[in-house]
Amino acid sequence: MTTSPTTLQTLSLGFSPCPNDTFIFDAMVNRKMDTGALQFDYVLEDVETLNQWAFEGWLAITKLSYNTLLQVSDRYALLDSGSALGRGVGPLVIRKAGAAPVTDLAAFLSTARIAIPGKHTTANLLFSLAFPGAKDKTEVLFSEIEDKVLKGEFDCGLVIHESRFTYQQRGLEKLIDMGDWWEQTSGSAIPLGGICIRRDVPMETALQVEQLIRKSLQYSWKSYPALSDFVTRHAQEMEEEVMRRHINLYVNEYSDSLGAEGRRAVDTLFAKARENGLIQASGPGVYLG
Repeated sequence: MTTSPTTLQTLSLGFSPCPNDTFIFDAMVNRKMDTGALQFDYVLEDVETLNQWAFEGWLAITKLSYNTLLQVSDRYALLDSGSALGRGVGPLVIRKAGAAPVTDLAAFLSTARIAIPGKHTTANLLFSLAFPGAKDKTEVLFSEIEDKVLKGEFDCGLVIHESRFTYQQRGLEKLIDMGDWWEQTSGSAIPLGGICIRRDVPMETALQVEQLIRKSLQYSWKSYPALSDFVTRHAQEMEEEVMRRHINLYVNEYSDSLGAEGRRAVDTLFAKARENGLIQASGPGVYLG
């Protein structure tokens, strides 16, 4: 008696080229571990591009800013594993160093030219909650914001990802840490981005993906602090020390499982956004199931 071969199911998957995402997904997408009957056709894109695609439902599994997830929860559900969420991980508002001190930040921002990494990012949601009077905002690719502020094209910029570690050495200064503002205002952790799955994917498959992400993360931690070629290749010109700081900050216990505190942070963000009229309620809630 012969055993029929397993039929493989291919799922589209999108995540960013940032070290925290490539670190999490490396083993899973590169078949360094057993993924059973699932395989993944993956694409690496800036998170704001992934956010925009989500409104059309282009990918079966995708990294999304929590701001976007709250708007597309009728189409996507949040997986328990893979999130970027925690304390001390928030976006920063920066400007060129050496300018006159800002005594009234809200007043300054109400007239400032501000570069943001995308209107659908959680960074922009937090910024909008804190400074509703800041209106002159322009979307700029996150990796270009520092340069454009330094060149004087913008008075300040809302930066995410590795810019948290590099802005000072580039001649920029911090006006406010939006993560600190959120933690002090809400008392909860900062939900930045999560891994989401389209609701038309069967529940059994979605739960398998959730477990595979967890196993892939565990695989990467076993070889850490060594960094795989997949991580370093996509981090472009980032120094290895910055890659490790990025991973150590953004990949944490919430990446393995949101848990009760992680869910409370997501629910709090959702409530604050609704209270301030920044999003409308949609769909059956954000969670799987």
